[in-house]
Amino acid sequence: MLAWHFTEMPYPNLPPLESLSTMRVSLSNQHYDPMIGADLYNRYLDEYMIADDLGLNLLCNEHHQTATCLDVAAPLTAAILARQTSKGRICILGNPVANRGDPIRIAEEMAMIDCISRGRLDVGFVRGVPYEIFAANTNPTQTVERLWEGIDLCVKAWQSVDGPFNFEGRFTHRRAVNLWPRPYQTPHPAVWITGSSDLDNIKKAAARGYVFATFLQPHAKVKWMFDGYRSAFRDTGLPGGGGTAYMPLVYTADTEEEAEKGARELTWYLAAKSEPQYRNPPGYVPVEFNVQALKGTFTGRTDAMRQKSLEFLKEEGVMVYGTPDSVAAQIKRLYTLVGGFDHLLMMQQAGSLDHARTVKSMTLFAREVYPQIKDLARTRPLELASAAE
Repeated sequence: MLAWHFTEMPYPNLPPLESLSTMRVSLSNQHYDPMIGADLYNRYLDEYMIADDLGLNLLCNEHHQTATCLDVAAPLTAAILARQTSKGRICILGNPVANRGDPIRIAEEMAMIDCISRGRLDVGFVRGVPYEIFAANTNPTQTVERLWEGIDLCVKAWQSVDGPFNFEGRFTHRRAVNLWPRPYQTPHPAVWITGSSDLDNIKKAAARGYVFATFLQPHAKVKWMFDGYRSAFRDTGLPGGGGTAYMPLVYTADTEEEAEKGARELTWYLAAKSEPQYRNPPGYVPVEFNVQALKGTFTGRTDAMRQKSLEFLKEEGVMVYGTPDSVAAQIKRLYTLVGGFDHLLMMQQAGSLDHARTVKSMTLFAREVYPQIKDLARTRPLELASAAE
């Protein structure tokens, strides 16, 4: 199993959250202080470099018009890490291809970073979360088609080595695609897709051999998604997809009391506010999913889930916290419950959790937890899935 350090690079220096109606889309940027922001950017990059020294891999993402994520251009972060680190893999999760105008520009950026890092890049693609539909001014009913058309174009561009080709899609029209530079990895870097409640998208990811990742979801829903992913390559006779990845909030400490305190600070991310009109644009998710949500199925990161206790979040696998042995045991339990996974993505910093405690948690995990779970993925996930059933 590969373990990945992750932070969204939050800006926690806000007025009391109860005084705000939202932290996203329409929160005035008068609340952003560039001097504080400069310190935070450099602090978060330093923590990624420390994670690399500790033997962890590095995961970054991007969001827009939100205080929860100062990383508005993951390719910039990945490019810095490609040059300043030397050990861990670097994964962008991901490029919001449905909200960007030119997939070829994404393909070029990823190829350049892959070359700088000498082949340490994994490339993730995302539709963009619901509230970003408004910031990007895109059509929510088209995001799935834009996602897959953009991915297929990027992959074709990475693999093509015999001169320009023409591409005529629904959304992208390119007369002559001839990628310079080519990726360092052949035929291209590993491709990741992030969580979706649409089984059709999950199965497309598996059929193409892409890694499927999901974030901060209760273990029952994770198993449902992972089972759908596994069935795609099992039913079609394929040898297997690219793998599965799961991300909980993670805090490791010397004592349970210290771990609970750190975990409570990480819940700042779960408490992030969005105004109702931004949460579920019409057409963004299938009708069936909205029906499930109205019935209370798969609560995920809904308001109901956010109001639950830390212990409940731990039980569901949304949070993992405790002493090193306790953290290792929780990960092993979650691994069995969902039928196995190949990548543990850890949000080890959120909100106002400071640098010293973030680094201490990372260090304890790398030195005392990671050795206990590294070999988990050597057991075939399908066998574990059958056992769990």
